Amino acid sequence: MTKIIAHLGPNGTYSEVATLCYAQYLKDTQGIESQLIPIPSISQTLRTLTEGKADMAIVPVENSIEGTVAITLDTLWELEGLHIQQGITIPIVHNLLSKASSNADIKTVYSHPQALAQCQKWLEKNLPQAVLIPANSTTEALHHLSHEPSSGAIASSRAAHLYNLPIREDNINDYPDNCTRFWVVSRDKHDHGDCVSLGFSFQANIPGVLVKPLQIFANQQINLTKIESRPTKRSLGEYLFFVDLARNTSQSSIQSALQELATVTKTLRVLGNYDIMNIDRKQLTQF
Repeated sequence: MTKIIAHLGPNGTYSEVATLCYAQYLKDTQGIESQLIPIPSISQTLRTLTEGKADMAIVPVENSIEGTVAITLDTLWELEGLHIQQGITIPIVHNLLSKASSNADIKTVYSHPQALAQCQKWLEKNLPQAVLIPANSTTEALHHLSHEPSSGAIASSRAAHLYNLPIREDNINDYPDNCTRFWVVSRDKHDHGDCVSLGFSFQANIPGVLVKPLQIFANQQINLTKIESRPTKRSLGEYLFFVDLARNTSQSSIQSALQELATVTKTLRVLGNYDIMNIDRKQLTQF
């Protein structure tokens, strides 16, 4: 059996590294082979899944420095019938790749907006003259290096190896414990694990509207590990909410909470019930 897995590409992105880790897990635990498909953007990666062109999609959802990857939440809310199967957390080690002879010669630095933000202090200190230009992915940024000798790019060491590019500075993260969580998403429902992710919206934005859901969780002794608002994109000041819970949907407290929550929200969606796999740096050396 072979599973087709879509991920943010091109090859060499951190999303590909997370996907390689999960593909190895599938092979080791279930004997399942994987075919990886790089996709140009996060939203397109998830749409590839809804279009039936992949069995799974792996997308970044949260970074320990820069927080939530908004496009992932927005697209999951927009697309119906997708379910989180697994969380994967991997350490992120950013490197400056460049063919320039010195840091002083680097005039522009390309990378994904998250990577640029995660290295902001280092860039301000070491490359104050450089213009920072966002790209769709850390690997896409590398395309500029071949025809712009005064450019640099922030990417993984795997990307440097794949594209035979020199690492000018390694480990330029602003914070040493930088890590990113990814979600493995598929069209199959998943109803077990230690984490539950929900999304819900309200009929109207009125004072105290969020108090009722929070009280429901408190009454059931359910621990919220995260809560975040996102604009509905209908009107300024209207929001929907995403919540992560430390529970399992099979537990009676969660079932009771979801039933009650449905009565005080306009739309309630269980995005997934899943476990989180933590990958360390030693494990990443094989990729």
